Amino acid sequence: MRTPRVLISLWLAVVAIAAGCGTSSPAGPSNPGAPAPEARRVKHVTAAMMGEPTSFVARFNSTQISLPGAGSLEQLVNGTLVEIDGDGKLQPQLAEAVPTLENGLWKLLPDGRMETSWKIRPSAHWHDGAPVTADDFIFALVVDQDKEIPSLKPPWYTYLENAVATDPQTVTLVWNRPFVDADRSFTSRYITPLPKRLLEEIYLSDKNRFINLPYWSQEYVGTGPFQVKEFIPGTSIVLQASDQYAFGRPRLDEIEVRFVLELNTLMTNLLAGTVDLTVGRGFAVEQALQLRNQWSGGTVEYKPRSWVVIHPQFIGPSTPAVLDRRMRRALMYATDRQQLVDTIQGGLSSIAHLYLPPSEPEYAEVQDAVVRYEYDPRRAAQMIEELGYSKGPDGIYRSAAGERLAFEMRSNGEPVTEKSIIPVSDMWTRLGIATEPNILPPQRLTDREYVATFPSFRMMRQGNEAYMLNRQHSSAIPLPETRFVGTNYARYANPEFDALIDRFLSAIPHTERIAALRGIMRHISEELNLMGVFYDLDFVCVSNRLQNITAQETRFWNIQDWDFNTP
Repeated sequence: MRTPRVLISLWLAVVAIAAGCGTSSPAGPSNPGAPAPEARRVKHVTAAMMGEPTSFVARFNSTQISLPGAGSLEQLVNGTLVEIDGDGKLQPQLAEAVPTLENGLWKLLPDGRMETSWKIRPSAHWHDGAPVTADDFIFALVVDQDKEIPSLKPPWYTYLENAVATDPQTVTLVWNRPFVDADRSFTSRYITPLPKRLLEEIYLSDKNRFINLPYWSQEYVGTGPFQVKEFIPGTSIVLQASDQYAFGRPRLDEIEVRFVLELNTLMTNLLAGTVDLTVGRGFAVEQALQLRNQWSGGTVEYKPRSWVVIHPQFIGPSTPAVLDRRMRRALMYATDRQQLVDTIQGGLSSIAHLYLPPSEPEYAEVQDAVVRYEYDPRRAAQMIEELGYSKGPDGIYRSAAGERLAFEMRSNGEPVTEKSIIPVSDMWTRLGIATEPNILPPQRLTDREYVATFPSFRMMRQGNEAYMLNRQHSSAIPLPETRFVGTNYARYANPEFDALIDRFLSAIPHTERIAALRGIMRHISEELNLMGVFYDLDFVCVSNRLQNITAQETRFWNIQDWDFNTP
């Protein structure tokens, strides 16, 4: 038997041999003077948005539900089942496939109902590593439909009969009728998942605390390509690439999103190279064109998207004449919209004679269905006088009772509406209607009741794609019972109009769908529940340092593929 001293000697010999082997193959460079390997450069991008969110979930922002750029910000940190690509087509994201009749995930049932299903990818995970489940999407639907939770609720909830997790990886929606946009339900425009395991308990016990959780900002956990590294209120958000993303780690390492509330400051930062990318809208045409001419370090891309529209107030307007269709028609004839296109849009856009933009595939099939109001101030004056008004000594129309004809025109303060509201108000005033422009300060936009109950007219920049027509349904009117959340800003209710929208959204044959759409376009142009001004332009600023960015003004696509241009 060996003694401990012998064992120790053997152990020391082994250590000496190992040390000798180590010195014979040095780990460092063979040339002592050679520089150490350079660490990989962090791919950091600086973006800017003209607003400050309180939540990464766009529909839950307490400062302004329609906050510019909020949707893009959410896409950076949270994926959903399917998404809209740069060509406007649906692509699977966290789901394996988009529901279609051909793949069996979209079923028309014999009783007139319908089902759509999505199968979640096995690679879909939350930023904390937990798998994404069907229950996370069902929970998100439950929360979003809750009337006690202020959110921008899609009107198609009236078509939704049931939502079930048929298994842990399959989400199925049951519809009480055919609905042509059912496959868009789980896009970032509507519903993104919420982690049930983290939020359900507090949601069930204390909804007020639920909507004020730090989860929505500093402690956010999502499913998207980037995760929250730092959230500094009033300053910026820093996001870092997520290793848990379903399509793998993004090529960029970090994206810093700065809150830049002043447009000149944003332009200065772009020109100086301290900002690489804009998130959300903010540019008026002349500023965008000025930047495009000066910015050699990047590109300013644009295309027609959204429209500038005037919403009449249909519930309790301060001046009842707003409710008279003949008055609204006179106002359209009194508005020189071509002049606005030339001066505000630099002649790059066109008059919005109908709701749809020219870029929509259905535009050509419906454009001749509308009533057009060419600029004709004489005709406008005649129509007003036929309503019993006559001009007073100050040039303003008065009713038979001597009351001045006066309207207030409100705007959210967006650059394009801020530029448009004064000339439109001047045109109406020159006609003989005292029109007061009122550009709302940001702090008033948080008061949803005040915003919804505007006294006469409200000018807005608003999305106007075909699938958005459900936002004009009477079920989307902002009312006290909805906490004044809703997208039917004119608060217009008409059973015939609702029926046309329902028919359009449920018609499967193309001819029937177009017939309903033509009816909708004609109704809007005749009743003027939406008074179109012109089509606006969508601007995105992208530095030359970046590549593979497919972006629209409020939405991103292929985020995981964004990268730096190689020198």
